[in-house]
Amino acid sequence: MTTGDPRQLSFISHGTRCDAWFFEPAGLPGGVPAVVMAHGFGGTKDSGLAPFARALRDAGLAVLAFDYRGFGGSEGEPRQRVSVRDQMDDYRAAIAAAGAQPGVDPGRIVLWGISMGAGHVLNLAADRTDLAAVIAVVPLVSGPAAGRVALAQNGPGAVARSAVTTIRGAVASRFGGSPVLIPLVGRPGEEGALTAPGYYEDYLALSGPTWRNEVDAAVGVEMGAFRAGRHADRIQAPVLMQIADFDQAAPPYAAAKVGFKARAEVRHYPCDHFGLFPGHPGFDAAVAHQIRFLQRHVLGETAVAGPVTQEVG
Repeated sequence: MTTGDPRQLSFISHGTRCDAWFFEPAGLPGGVPAVVMAHGFGGTKDSGLAPFARALRDAGLAVLAFDYRGFGGSEGEPRQRVSVRDQMDDYRAAIAAAGAQPGVDPGRIVLWGISMGAGHVLNLAADRTDLAAVIAVVPLVSGPAAGRVALAQNGPGAVARSAVTTIRGAVASRFGGSPVLIPLVGRPGEEGALTAPGYYEDYLALSGPTWRNEVDAAVGVEMGAFRAGRHADRIQAPVLMQIADFDQAAPPYAAAKVGFKARAEVRHYPCDHFGLFPGHPGFDAAVAHQIRFLQRHVLGETAVAGPVTQEVG
């Protein structure tokens, strides 16, 4: 097992420098597979990704974890603006960067995403023939479904106020004005994109030094159109989907539908959205399932497989 720090590197995505960490397995023997990972909605790589990356590195994979443009250590203006198109382009550039690292087999790339990032990798994987596997952790696959959950949680008044702020942010974005920023996460009853009970405390417990509790309000427009997995039946690589059954941010029933369409190996966990993140009881189980999945499909090692769908306590 290795304990070294990741190597800092950067790559260019459509003219913008994106910041990344590269985790190398011991000795970095030639021809190793590489995992490309990024965070979810407004997240940064220093906010909970490193424990996942180290565990996968210690299992024998290289890992490239990166920040989307406009977030964390990456360049790009305006800051804190979520663009689905731009973030998917950043993933594509990160795949190329990972495949170009010495010792990496560019034909064995694993796409790994969490929350909204999991939705990105499910969309990206369709029709690609150069991927070894896909891992989608607590996947957010439908903005409209998440909106319906938010309506039930917060009531029509709060949703109406949020819609007004979204429109202001969208107008500012359209005409080149300064972003209209709102808190990314807040306590119940407060303004924020995520306000379910416990989410403020959970997100702040994960947050690293580059994370900011801000997001461009125009994200509401992006979320309204966000649907992952429309072409999930065209994913050729093996897919592992890890669903939190009591998820208040990424509706589990929507994820399950996409998982069925993608012929995924689906794992269920009795927790909320943050229950599979570091510091929570589901983290160890989630990582163990990821490693076993990769041993079977990517590393070529013998592993004892569990049932395809399993609830973990």
